Amino acid sequence: MNVPADLRYTAEHEWVRVESDGTLTIGITDHAQAALGDLVYLELPEVGRALAANEACAVVESVKAASDVYSPVAGEVVAVNEPVTNAPEEDNRDAYASWLFKLKPADAAAAGKLLDAKAYEAVIGAA
Repeated sequence: MNVPADLRYTAEHEWVRVESDGTLTIGITDHAQAALGDLVYLELPEVGRALAANEACAVVESVKAASDVYSPVAGEVVAVNEPVTNAPEEDNRDAYASWLFKLKPADAAAAGKLLDAKAYEAVIGAA
């Protein structure tokens, strides 16, 4: 299972990359896409939407199941990856390249409180 050390994670299987401008890029982990199987549909949040921490804000559907995606921290959606909605299978190819949305966090330090790679590996039993 691929768990890049430079990202942060949630126990609900979202990954978070802190960008140089302070925004957060968010997607589902390699573990999540593998568990779901072949992705066939993605529903992303609206740009401008204010999200609470742990709020369901997107949906990923596979041939096996549908799963909510949660906002890892509170903030405002500033971008969505529209191209991936037309090719959800890209998330199966590389979950860390196929981000879902970007968030301007309400608290700049909030991402630092998320799981690091080692803690996430413990959650998924890969440690």
